[in-house]
Amino acid sequence: MEERTIFHKIRDKEIPAAIVYEDDDVLAFKDIRPKAPTHLLFIPKHFVASIADVTPETAHLPGMLILKAQKFAAEKGIRGYKLTYHVGKEGGQEVMYLHLHLMSGQGLEE
Repeated sequence: MEERTIFHKIRDKEIPAAIVYEDDDVLAFKDIRPKAPTHLLFIPKHFVASIADVTPETAHLPGMLILKAQKFAAEKGIRGYKLTYHVGKEGGQEVMYLHLHLMSGQGLEE
């Protein structure tokens, strides 16, 4: 059985989060310790711990997160942004649940 992380609990709506996007495959929410005016985390609803744990069966997940973040940024008028994956504790990954950071110097248009 997989170890449940805070992202599992956010995904399963067991704890609150500032969710900005959700569909059948992906959930995106504001980072609780933002490093930019816009700092969002995109997670797949299907659990994979890290990029290092991607298998042929889950290889589509990192790309799917990128496409969802790209679409979200375009819809919200975010013109420039940085997308980042951290891999493992040594690579700066704090939560062992695959997630993509979207950071931008501009805020979300409301």
